[in-house]
Amino acid sequence: MTMRDDLILEDTTLRDGEQTPGVALSAEKKVKIFNALVDAGVRWIEPGIPTMGGEEVRALKQMLERRDEVTLIGWNRGVRSDIQRSIDLGFKAVHIGLPTSDNHLKNSVRRDRTWLLSTAQDMVKTAKDQGCFVSISAEDIGRTEPGFLQEYAVAVAEAGADRLRLSDTIGILSPSQYAERVRAIASVSDIDLQAHCHNDFGLAVANTLAAIEAGVRYFHVTVNGIGERAGMADLAQVVMSLRQWHGVDLGIDVSQLTALSRLVAQACGFPTSPWQPVVGPNVFAHESGIHTTGMLRDTSTFEPFPPDLVGGERKLLVGKHSGRGVIAHALGEDGADLDSDALDELLQQVRAEAIATGGTVPAHRLREMAGKVRAAQG
Repeated sequence: MTMRDDLILEDTTLRDGEQTPGVALSAEKKVKIFNALVDAGVRWIEPGIPTMGGEEVRALKQMLERRDEVTLIGWNRGVRSDIQRSIDLGFKAVHIGLPTSDNHLKNSVRRDRTWLLSTAQDMVKTAKDQGCFVSISAEDIGRTEPGFLQEYAVAVAEAGADRLRLSDTIGILSPSQYAERVRAIASVSDIDLQAHCHNDFGLAVANTLAAIEAGVRYFHVTVNGIGERAGMADLAQVVMSLRQWHGVDLGIDVSQLTALSRLVAQACGFPTSPWQPVVGPNVFAHESGIHTTGMLRDTSTFEPFPPDLVGGERKLLVGKHSGRGVIAHALGEDGADLDSDALDELLQQVRAEAIATGGTVPAHRLREMAGKVRAAQG
């Protein structure tokens, strides 16, 4: 499959990501994450909501000091004063959030389609007249009729919008359904499109990749996939998937992915899941006898890429599912004198201890157990 060569990753960890329930980042934490994103090669960032004022604006002003290195997009409601505040603060790119589904128009903003089309065009013109890059949403595309989505896309493009964000606000689309909407809009308008996928059914990454394959130029991600409810598409997963399957280099220093994950996890107060793809602590950890035997011979047997590529660390663990090979490897010279019978006995003791403690057997404990087996066999 031929991929477009002008893809743009836009990170929204500091806006949609921070809307994770229970997360509230100080200005210091936001700026630290922002600097880490820029230093890792991220060049489009949605850093927050200017109209919040206070601490948020203090953080945004510090981030705007690096505006020559990165495109910063100020997020706004579809309200003229919001947009003006972003522009006055120094944003050269703004996003306008507006819903397109009847459900959201009726129950969220309590307006109709006529109001939406008029307001969208008016807000776009307001920002374009001041020289801004203008992005605008079609929120809740999963419940927006395809025909109206097309009409809306044509309307905002005619008003001068640079980009249309396709927000699957409650994450209800499948990859094929999301791609269908991308192609439907592309058939009536050449406006650049952006994928914005929520993870309510665990499909945010898959939907983002499907959208890219269907032709979107921009796509949203967050570090660790944080965000409202079940979160969003994870930065590391999308970057590595595009790299692995399509040979796409987005300019991201992938060796920083694990460190970036840990930084955001610490700032948010939610540890990274052990099995978080690409960056989780267990991604390069191996315990099973069959797996560790293969890893000792060739690390590619049970790893899609080496841990150092993404700043991770390989671990061969000793536990219930281990075999003699990894025990001997873990002991190294300390186990050189153990014969086959001794290793068999040690293996049984390791399994019993792992079950009793409900985990793995640490190196110092393994050495103690080996010493006792050695002494018993005198």
